[in-house]
Amino acid sequence: MASRSDTKTRILDAAEKLFAERGFSETSLRLITSKAEVNLASVNYHFGSKKELIRAVLARYLDVFMPQATDELKVLRAGSDNIPLQQVFSVLVNPLLQLNRLRPEGTTLFLQLLGRGYIESQGHLRWFITTHYGEHLQYFVDAVSASAPEIPKAEMFWRLHFTLGTIVFTMASADALMEIAAADFNEQNDIEAVIRRVIPYMAAGVKASQLSADK
Repeated sequence: MASRSDTKTRILDAAEKLFAERGFSETSLRLITSKAEVNLASVNYHFGSKKELIRAVLARYLDVFMPQATDELKVLRAGSDNIPLQQVFSVLVNPLLQLNRLRPEGTTLFLQLLGRGYIESQGHLRWFITTHYGEHLQYFVDAVSASAPEIPKAEMFWRLHFTLGTIVFTMASADALMEIAAADFNEQNDIEAVIRRVIPYMAAGVKASQLSADK
């Protein structure tokens, strides 16, 4: 008989795959329990609700990624007061890639799950991330703002959300993009290459000259 921890892990593993593939709204608890080969009572016992299960799935990644990303940024900022924005984004690559050690294809899964949370109506998930990881988020925003002090706070809010949208869309279609690049341009890319390729684009977007709204 499987232990309670084994059952909880099976539920999380099944849920993250289904959430990433189908989305949070389109994935029912019945589908999760079927894939995990457990009963509904097990989900209720370990998580209490679907919302709590969604948060637990993300927390497995965020608990690892957020502290590592902050540590990398602190080391970077300790060495200089004037850091190029592209370099700020680049230090997030290794913490992202470390998620592959946590779970097979962990980097891709995490970014797909994060994207699902922002694309779908998952206000509780945004609240969860802000509440539990707000200090790490603020440190990242401060690091970006220090590298682009000419961008007003309100404008930075929009640009960081555009940046998130860029990386989420890219990762959601990463497999297709890599196949097209291989077929059309004879390029061989992996997830790290895709992430590093998009960083200069994101940095340039955040730093772009601001246009007035009436133009």
